[in-house]
Amino acid sequence: MAKPGTAPARGPDAPREEVTQAPAADPDAGSAIVPDAAFDAALPSLSNDINAPLEPLPPIGDARAPAPVVPPGTMPPATAADPELDQPLQPLANTNTVPLQSAADVAENDRPQIRYELAVRGLKEIGLEDEFKSLSALEDGDGKATNATQVNARAKEDEQLAIRLMKSLGYYDGVASSTIETVGTEPGRLRAVLTATPGRLYKLGAINVVAGPTVPPNLVREQLPLRTGDPLEAARVQGAEANVALVLPQRGYPFVDVGDRDILLDEQTVTGDYTLPVETGPRSSFGVLRTEGDAVFDLDHLSIFPRFKRGDLYDTRKRDDLREALVATGLFDTIGVEPVRTGQPGPDGTEQVDLLVRQTKGPWRSLAGSAGYGTGEGIKVEGSWTHRNLFPPEGALILTAIGGTQQQGASATFRRQNAGKRDRTFSAGVSANHADYDAFDAFTGTAFVRWAYDSTPIWQKRFTYAFGAELTGTNESVFDFGRNERVRRTYGIAAIPAQAVWDTSDDLLNPTRGYRLKLNVSPETSVQGSVRPYARTMVEGTFYYPVSDKLVIAGRARAGSILGVDRDDIAPSRRYYGGGGGSVRGYGFQRLGPFEPVSSLVPDEDGKIDIGDLRPVGGRSLNEFALEARYRFGNFGIVPFIDAGNAYESTFPKASDLRFGAGIGGRFYTNFGPMRVDVATPLNPREGDGRVALYVSIGQAF
Repeated sequence: MAKPGTAPARGPDAPREEVTQAPAADPDAGSAIVPDAAFDAALPSLSNDINAPLEPLPPIGDARAPAPVVPPGTMPPATAADPELDQPLQPLANTNTVPLQSAADVAENDRPQIRYELAVRGLKEIGLEDEFKSLSALEDGDGKATNATQVNARAKEDEQLAIRLMKSLGYYDGVASSTIETVGTEPGRLRAVLTATPGRLYKLGAINVVAGPTVPPNLVREQLPLRTGDPLEAARVQGAEANVALVLPQRGYPFVDVGDRDILLDEQTVTGDYTLPVETGPRSSFGVLRTEGDAVFDLDHLSIFPRFKRGDLYDTRKRDDLREALVATGLFDTIGVEPVRTGQPGPDGTEQVDLLVRQTKGPWRSLAGSAGYGTGEGIKVEGSWTHRNLFPPEGALILTAIGGTQQQGASATFRRQNAGKRDRTFSAGVSANHADYDAFDAFTGTAFVRWAYDSTPIWQKRFTYAFGAELTGTNESVFDFGRNERVRRTYGIAAIPAQAVWDTSDDLLNPTRGYRLKLNVSPETSVQGSVRPYARTMVEGTFYYPVSDKLVIAGRARAGSILGVDRDDIAPSRRYYGGGGGSVRGYGFQRLGPFEPVSSLVPDEDGKIDIGDLRPVGGRSLNEFALEARYRFGNFGIVPFIDAGNAYESTFPKASDLRFGAGIGGRFYTNFGPMRVDVATPLNPREGDGRVALYVSIGQAF
């Protein structure tokens, strides 16, 4: 420090030289660099005692007065309050809530919105343009974008889409590119052009299936519908693999596992060698049923439903049928049926597989209702309450009420479904009914039992049947030809009705092909003063012919006869009548057939009579014919039709005196059947017949 401006050299070999002090620098030119010697000399000396207290820092300038010393345990003096804090708050209504707008916001608002159009080249020739546009990001944008960058991003996404679609058809060399062009001079108008080049079409080369032995041999390969030389299309390959996974469980292999395919492309031959690993699992046969969960049915009742026997070759369709039949009972919230390996041997080298039924109880009570209208029948509304498992298993109590302008009644029915056999139903019940029609006014009470083997949507059978017994007591108005007026009589009727049906149609509610034959026979005894045994018979045939996917021609012929009794000894409610929505449309309900004599009419005050006031008396025979053209489009349909028929006093129907009606109907198809509205008119009306008849109901006419 004796000689400011110099610093000793560092290192043992450093030469010593004099360093002269630089002249004072111009204050405007910046401060001079401090030499090393001066810097080292200015450093304070350090003590060798590391425990010594730190030296106090030298005061730096004079600047501010020291902060007041606050004694420990006391608060510092309060600062002066800001007078602004004492002012009341400004009302919210006077507050400016408009956000500040930056320069970037102004520029964004002034920017024109982008409108663009899309042009696709190269995909139409290979049939992909429509599918591309249905998935395109540019198409999904509806020709609008915030800026050109967004249009470009969508175009890049569509490039990858086009490549994926081309590969799905076997064009593995396909490439796609997009360009964005301006359109005209209008700002914000762009055109996105996507150009696809499919390249060469790859085809299947060698086809290899890696699987264990099956019965019959090559079962897996036979169910893989792929051939060498076929285009290497993704849909074709996936469909073939799905067929393997579908068919093998139907042929005794419930645990088949289709692995991941491997396709080795060869650019020289433009082919792809295909390899599919398949783990077939054991060939299996049906074992026994098991159950778990919230049991609705025990194993004894569950054993009624399967359409297979123990030891039959496993078929997943029969397993699915079992599950659908259980679902149809309406007693489960959830129901599952799955195969379980047992390791036990079955017949023909198979392994026995049990079916595990997982049950979860569902609601057992339900309400239902229906309504309809027909000319001559009036309005009819029907409601029912059902407890489907009041008497387990599947013993239901059904309470029904009917209200209408011309019919009122109530009934109670016990019904057991799947009674000892699948789809066999036992029912018994009582009913009380009042019907007030032109043909008769009847108060009727009935008790019945009935056995039936029915078709269902799950299992539509070729042959079904029903039989039972009925006891009926009825008080009815009947025309007494001897007295030339209507009187009331009481009848007691015992009947043993039976029915047989042969059905080849394809659907129960809305058939489109096939035919049906139905025969009804009911031996009966009527007691009204004396016993009068007789038999009521009816035979009916219907056919359905599909002209195209949208048009079905449907026809019906029906004939009935009552044998062994005079007409006037039969209760009016048991006689045959024609006319109405389920008979010859265009004529009033039950208004085809014999009528009261004109002499029974009472003239009005002017001495005139109205033939339309004559009431039908019914007959012992009936014939009916109908032809419909059912044209369907979507969930709607149009049905022009023509009907013919009549009822006769004779034992057998006649071909003469047929009455014809024609009209057109509308259909609305739902998942539970078609809603029907028919409007018809009589073609050869009699005096007193109406001009138009309307029918509204659920289901086809036949």
